[in-house]
Amino acid sequence: MCAISHILEREGLQTTGISLVRENAAHLRPPRSLWVSFPLGRPLGKPNDAAFQHRVIAATLDLLTRPNGPVLGDYPEDAPPVAADAAPVCPVSFARPVDAADTWPRRLANEFALLKPWYELGRRRRHGRTLVGASDHAVADNLQRLGELLDARQLPLVELKWFKLAIEDAKAYYIEALTAQPGEHAQQLVQNRLWHETQLGAGLALFYEWFRKDPKLALFARIVAPREAVDGSTGEEIDIGPNAMETSR
Repeated sequence: MCAISHILEREGLQTTGISLVRENAAHLRPPRSLWVSFPLGRPLGKPNDAAFQHRVIAATLDLLTRPNGPVLGDYPEDAPPVAADAAPVCPVSFARPVDAADTWPRRLANEFALLKPWYELGRRRRHGRTLVGASDHAVADNLQRLGELLDARQLPLVELKWFKLAIEDAKAYYIEALTAQPGEHAQQLVQNRLWHETQLGAGLALFYEWFRKDPKLALFARIVAPREAVDGSTGEEIDIGPNAMETSR
Protein backbone atom coordinates (compact mmCIF):
# COMPACT_ATOMS: atom_id res chain seq x y z
CA MET A 1 0.00 0.00 0.00
CA CYS A 2 2.90 2.38 0.66
CA ALA A 3 4.13 1.90 -2.90
CA ILE A 4 0.62 2.47 -4.29
CA SER A 5 0.39 5.69 -2.29
CA HIS A 6 3.55 7.02 -3.93
CA ILE A 7 2.18 6.17 -7.40
CA LEU A 8 -1.18 7.86 -6.75
CA GLU A 9 0.49 10.96 -5.31
CA ARG A 10 2.61 11.31 -8.44
CA GLU A 11 -0.66 11.41 -10.40
CA GLY A 12 -1.95 14.24 -8.22
CA LEU A 13 -4.18 12.21 -5.88
CA GLN A 14 -3.75 12.74 -2.14
CA THR A 15 -3.51 9.56 -0.09
CA THR A 16 -3.61 8.59 3.55
CA GLY A 17 -3.46 5.21 5.19
CA ILE A 18 -3.12 3.15 8.35
CA SER A 19 0.05 1.31 9.29
CA LEU A 20 0.09 -1.64 11.68
CA VAL A 21 3.89 -2.01 11.57
CA ARG A 22 5.55 1.30 12.33
CA GLU A 23 8.97 0.15 11.14
CA ASN A 24 7.59 -0.59 7.68
CA ALA A 25 6.00 2.85 7.34
CA ALA A 26 9.13 4.59 8.63
CA HIS A 27 11.23 2.68 6.10
CA LEU A 28 8.93 3.06 3.07
CA ARG A 29 7.94 6.68 3.88
CA PRO A 30 4.43 6.87 2.38
CA PRO A 31 3.08 10.44 1.95
CA ARG A 32 0.72 10.15 4.93
CA SER A 33 0.29 7.25 7.33
CA LEU A 34 -1.23 6.79 10.77
CA TRP A 35 0.42 4.14 12.91
CA VAL A 36 -1.93 2.26 15.25
CA SER A 37 -0.87 -0.11 18.00
CA PHE A 38 -3.51 -2.70 17.14
CA PRO A 39 -3.16 -6.43 16.37
CA LEU A 40 -2.34 -7.20 12.75
CA GLY A 41 -5.48 -7.79 10.77
CA ARG A 42 -7.45 -5.22 12.81
CA PRO A 43 -6.47 -1.77 11.46
CA LEU A 44 -9.55 -0.18 13.04
CA GLY A 45 -9.28 -1.92 16.40
CA LYS A 46 -11.97 -3.95 18.10
CA PRO A 47 -14.61 -5.45 15.78
CA ASN A 48 -18.08 -3.87 15.98
CA ASP A 49 -16.91 -0.90 18.07
CA ALA A 50 -18.21 1.76 15.67
CA ALA A 51 -17.38 4.78 17.84
CA PHE A 52 -13.74 3.76 18.24
CA GLN A 53 -13.41 2.88 14.56
CA HIS A 54 -14.84 6.26 13.52
CA ARG A 55 -12.21 8.02 15.66
CA VAL A 56 -9.45 6.05 13.94
CA ILE A 57 -10.84 6.86 10.48
CA ALA A 58 -11.20 10.54 11.39
CA ALA A 59 -7.57 10.69 12.58
CA THR A 60 -6.46 9.01 9.35
CA LEU A 61 -8.40 11.44 7.16
CA ASP A 62 -7.10 14.37 9.21
CA LEU A 63 -3.63 13.66 7.79
CA LEU A 64 -4.94 14.91 4.43
CA THR A 65 -4.81 18.42 5.88
CA ARG A 66 -1.02 18.16 6.00
CA PRO A 67 0.22 19.64 2.71
CA ASN A 68 3.72 18.23 2.89
CA GLY A 69 4.94 14.73 3.58
CA PRO A 70 5.94 12.21 4.43
CA VAL A 71 3.86 12.35 7.59
CA LEU A 72 3.83 9.45 10.07
CA GLY A 73 1.40 10.05 12.89
CA ASP A 74 0.92 7.93 16.01
CA TYR A 75 -2.64 7.20 17.08
CA PRO A 76 -2.83 7.98 20.82
CA GLU A 77 -5.28 5.26 21.88
CA ASP A 78 -4.83 1.52 22.22
CA ALA A 79 -7.61 -0.67 20.92
CA PRO A 80 -10.21 -1.86 23.45
CA PRO A 81 -9.54 -5.42 24.64
CA VAL A 82 -11.01 -8.29 22.66
CA ALA A 83 -12.47 -11.38 24.32
CA ALA A 84 -10.10 -14.31 24.45
CA ASP A 85 -12.49 -16.44 22.40
CA ALA A 86 -12.71 -13.90 19.58
CA ALA A 87 -11.47 -14.87 16.15
CA PRO A 88 -7.66 -14.93 16.14
CA VAL A 89 -5.66 -12.52 14.02
CA CYS A 90 -2.82 -14.02 12.01
CA PRO A 91 -0.32 -11.85 10.10
CA VAL A 92 0.19 -14.45 7.38
CA SER A 93 -2.33 -17.22 6.90
CA PHE A 94 -1.16 -20.33 5.09
CA ALA A 95 -4.53 -22.04 5.53
CA ARG A 96 -5.74 -21.43 2.01
CA PRO A 97 -6.75 -23.93 -0.67
CA VAL A 98 -4.07 -24.77 -3.21
CA ASP A 99 -5.09 -25.09 -6.84
CA ALA A 100 -4.06 -28.58 -7.92
CA ALA A 101 -3.22 -27.15 -11.34
CA ASP A 102 -0.88 -24.53 -9.86
CA THR A 103 2.82 -25.09 -10.40
CA TRP A 104 5.26 -25.51 -7.56
CA PRO A 105 7.32 -22.46 -8.62
CA ARG A 106 4.18 -20.33 -8.42
CA ARG A 107 3.17 -21.75 -5.04
CA LEU A 108 6.59 -21.01 -3.58
CA ALA A 109 6.80 -17.58 -5.22
CA ASN A 110 3.43 -16.56 -3.77
CA GLU A 111 4.47 -17.73 -0.32
CA PHE A 112 7.82 -15.94 -0.61
CA ALA A 113 5.97 -12.71 -1.45
CA LEU A 114 3.82 -13.07 1.68
CA LEU A 115 6.84 -13.55 3.93
CA LYS A 116 9.24 -11.04 2.38
CA PRO A 117 8.01 -7.96 4.33
CA TRP A 118 8.30 -9.88 7.60
CA TYR A 119 11.78 -11.15 6.81
CA GLU A 120 12.93 -7.64 5.97
CA LEU A 121 11.35 -6.24 9.15
CA GLY A 122 13.06 -8.91 11.26
CA ARG A 123 16.39 -8.22 9.61
CA ARG A 124 16.10 -4.49 10.27
CA ARG A 125 15.32 -5.21 13.92
CA ARG A 126 18.49 -7.33 14.09
CA HIS A 127 20.49 -4.49 12.49
CA GLY A 128 21.06 -6.45 9.30
CA ARG A 129 22.00 -9.78 10.88
CA THR A 130 20.60 -12.90 9.21
CA LEU A 131 21.38 -16.58 8.87
CA VAL A 132 20.44 -16.45 5.19
CA GLY A 133 23.41 -16.46 2.85
CA ALA A 134 24.83 -19.98 2.78
CA SER A 135 23.93 -20.28 -0.90
CA ASP A 136 25.48 -18.19 -3.67
CA HIS A 137 22.01 -17.63 -5.09
CA ALA A 138 19.09 -15.48 -3.93
CA VAL A 139 16.35 -17.24 -1.98
CA ALA A 140 13.76 -16.41 -4.65
CA ASP A 141 15.95 -17.98 -7.35
CA ASN A 142 16.52 -21.08 -5.24
CA LEU A 143 12.78 -21.44 -4.62
CA GLN A 144 12.17 -21.19 -8.36
CA ARG A 145 14.63 -24.02 -9.02
CA LEU A 146 13.24 -26.13 -6.17
CA GLY A 147 9.76 -25.65 -7.61
CA GLU A 148 10.92 -26.74 -11.04
CA LEU A 149 12.40 -29.92 -9.56
CA LEU A 150 9.16 -30.61 -7.70
CA ASP A 151 7.10 -30.17 -10.86
CA ALA A 152 9.47 -32.48 -12.74
CA ARG A 153 9.57 -34.96 -9.79
CA GLN A 154 13.35 -34.96 -9.97
CA LEU A 155 16.12 -35.27 -7.44
CA PRO A 156 19.09 -32.91 -7.95
CA LEU A 157 21.74 -35.63 -8.05
CA VAL A 158 24.36 -33.48 -9.77
CA GLU A 159 23.38 -30.45 -7.67
CA LEU A 160 23.42 -31.90 -4.18
CA LYS A 161 25.71 -29.20 -2.76
CA TRP A 162 23.53 -26.45 -4.23
CA PHE A 163 20.41 -28.24 -2.99
CA LYS A 164 21.69 -28.53 0.58
CA LEU A 165 22.64 -24.85 0.76
CA ALA A 166 19.45 -23.75 -1.01
CA ILE A 167 17.15 -25.49 1.47
CA GLU A 168 19.23 -24.22 4.41
CA ASP A 169 18.74 -20.66 3.20
CA ALA A 170 15.04 -21.22 2.50
CA LYS A 171 14.39 -22.63 5.98
CA ALA A 172 16.34 -19.81 7.63
CA TYR A 173 14.42 -17.22 5.59
CA TYR A 174 11.06 -18.67 6.57
CA ILE A 175 11.94 -18.98 10.26
CA GLU A 176 13.25 -15.41 10.44
CA ALA A 177 10.09 -14.16 8.72
CA LEU A 178 7.79 -16.15 10.99
CA THR A 179 9.51 -15.00 14.17
CA ALA A 180 9.27 -11.35 13.08
CA GLN A 181 5.48 -11.57 13.32
CA PRO A 182 3.57 -10.86 16.52
CA GLY A 183 2.69 -13.78 18.74
CA GLU A 184 4.33 -16.75 20.37
CA HIS A 185 7.68 -17.84 18.96
CA ALA A 186 8.41 -21.03 20.87
CA GLN A 187 10.73 -23.13 18.75
CA GLN A 188 8.29 -26.01 18.41
CA LEU A 189 5.46 -23.72 17.31
CA VAL A 190 7.62 -22.10 14.64
CA GLN A 191 8.83 -25.49 13.41
CA ASN A 192 5.24 -26.76 13.26
CA ARG A 193 4.21 -23.81 11.12
CA LEU A 194 7.19 -24.26 8.80
CA TRP A 195 6.74 -27.98 8.26
CA HIS A 196 2.97 -28.42 8.52
CA GLU A 197 1.46 -25.18 7.16
CA THR A 198 3.73 -23.86 4.41
CA GLN A 199 4.24 -24.88 0.80
CA LEU A 200 7.98 -25.01 1.47
CA GLY A 201 7.37 -27.58 4.18
CA ALA A 202 5.14 -29.58 1.85
CA GLY A 203 7.74 -29.49 -0.92
CA LEU A 204 10.58 -30.51 1.38
CA ALA A 205 8.44 -33.38 2.64
CA LEU A 206 8.22 -34.65 -0.93
CA PHE A 207 11.98 -34.37 -1.40
CA TYR A 208 12.40 -36.22 1.90
CA GLU A 209 10.23 -39.10 0.69
CA TRP A 210 11.98 -39.27 -2.67
CA PHE A 211 15.42 -39.43 -1.08
CA ARG A 212 14.23 -41.92 1.55
CA LYS A 213 12.91 -44.32 -1.08
CA ASP A 214 16.25 -44.40 -2.93
CA PRO A 215 18.56 -46.90 -1.13
CA LYS A 216 21.66 -45.01 -2.22
CA LEU A 217 20.37 -41.64 -1.06
CA ALA A 218 18.32 -42.50 2.03
CA LEU A 219 20.82 -40.86 4.39
CA PHE A 220 20.46 -37.57 2.51
CA ALA A 221 16.80 -37.49 3.54
CA ARG A 222 17.97 -36.57 7.05
CA ILE A 223 19.59 -33.44 5.63
CA VAL A 224 16.30 -32.41 4.08
CA ALA A 225 14.27 -32.83 7.26
CA PRO A 226 14.26 -34.68 10.56
CA ARG A 227 11.75 -37.51 10.59
CA GLU A 228 9.54 -35.88 13.24
CA ALA A 229 9.24 -32.75 11.08
CA VAL A 230 7.68 -34.50 8.10
CA ASP A 231 5.26 -36.73 10.01
CA GLY A 232 1.86 -35.26 9.22
CA SER A 233 3.25 -32.75 6.74
CA THR A 234 0.96 -31.01 4.27
CA GLY A 235 2.85 -32.66 1.42
CA GLU A 236 0.49 -34.15 -1.14
CA GLU A 237 0.29 -37.90 -1.53
CA ILE A 238 2.21 -39.08 -4.59
CA ASP A 239 2.72 -42.63 -5.73
CA ILE A 240 6.48 -43.02 -6.10
CA GLY A 241 6.96 -46.31 -7.83
CA PRO A 242 10.10 -47.49 -9.63
CA ASN A 243 9.13 -45.57 -12.79
CA ALA A 244 7.30 -42.66 -11.18
CA MET A 245 10.24 -40.36 -10.73
CA GLU A 246 13.22 -39.43 -12.87
CA THR A 247 16.46 -38.15 -11.45
CA SER A 248 18.28 -35.07 -12.68
CA ARG A 249 21.67 -36.31 -13.87
